[in-house]
Amino acid sequence: MKLLLDTHTFIWWNNEPDKLSPQVFKLLENSENIVLLSVVTPWEMQIKLQTGKLKLEIPLSEMINNQLQANNFELLSVTLPHVLGLQTLPTTHKDPFDRLLIAQANVEKATILSKDAVFTQYNFVKGFIRCLTLVVLFS
Repeated sequence: MKLLLDTHTFIWWNNEPDKLSPQVFKLLENSENIVLLSVVTPWEMQIKLQTGKLKLEIPLSEMINNQLQANNFELLSVTLPHVLGLQTLPTTHKDPFDRLLIAQANVEKATILSKDAVFTQYNFVKGFIRCLTLVVLFS
């Protein structure tokens, strides 16, 4: 299974793993799964750091590098197909980071791990080339 981490999922995995459900732990620790970390996540985190909305114990670059190495996460770049995938999304949800993650999940055939129920709105959208699979897996 291909898994795409929402930003808060990545932050919790690193800083507050007790916030993750046992089901998420099982998925993330299963070596058969491919865990994707989109560059959208550090982009969003950097903006939140600069505006004071996020505090980290270690520098962001160190956190990213540690997680990529320790957990074998794959860094997912933003590509033109991801950007063009935005055109098929309804505009019910305006957050640009979430929308880009949804487009990436669709193009990559990945499951988003998120607590954000807004993602479930996209589960039944018609017009996707591939069915967008979303999972809300937090306790």
